[in-house]
Amino acid sequence: MARRGSYAKGVAKREEILERALEVVAREGYRGASVKEIAEAVGLSQAGLLHYFDSKEELFTEILRKRDEHDGDEFRTDAPGAARAAYLRVIRHNVQTPGLVELFSRLAVEAADPAHPAHAYFLERTTELRAQLAQQADEFSGIRDVPPETLARIVQAVTDGLQLQWLLDRTVDMAGTVEALFAILDDARATQDGKDD
Repeated sequence: MARRGSYAKGVAKREEILERALEVVAREGYRGASVKEIAEAVGLSQAGLLHYFDSKEELFTEILRKRDEHDGDEFRTDAPGAARAAYLRVIRHNVQTPGLVELFSRLAVEAADPAHPAHAYFLERTTELRAQLAQQADEFSGIRDVPPETLARIVQAVTDGLQLQWLLDRTVDMAGTVEALFAILDDARATQDGKDD
């Protein structure tokens, strides 16, 4: 019994750490969110914090998973015709959390190394996102002769690239640029449909 209670306390503490770490990274950014600062935010030593995670990289990977969980709860929709608007809301929300965008972008580059703790996270995340976009391809474009998986890759590449541009220049309108892409795709579909009439 004691082990079960101890395990539950450990899970609860890990969740508390991730929730507080989200706040710290969003506020302080990737560089400002040291293990020391996150540990202090939850009343632990650095060693105590790393008791719950194998490394700083694993901690930061789990912070991104927690962010995805929050975003999914807040922005996920199954309503017909609402996927595009939900996608744009996530992009607009990211502007409010620059530290998390920076963490995502930095870890994405580091995770290209298959040995990095975030490698599997990024593979899973991008695969799931492309599957969702491909499933809703008609809403995002529906252009014939462009497979939904290819269209999903294009939308994802534009969004990820815009995040990097925005980190360099905060005047970049990420959501507005993605909306422009959607408008181009809509025009291409309308032209294609017009040729069929």
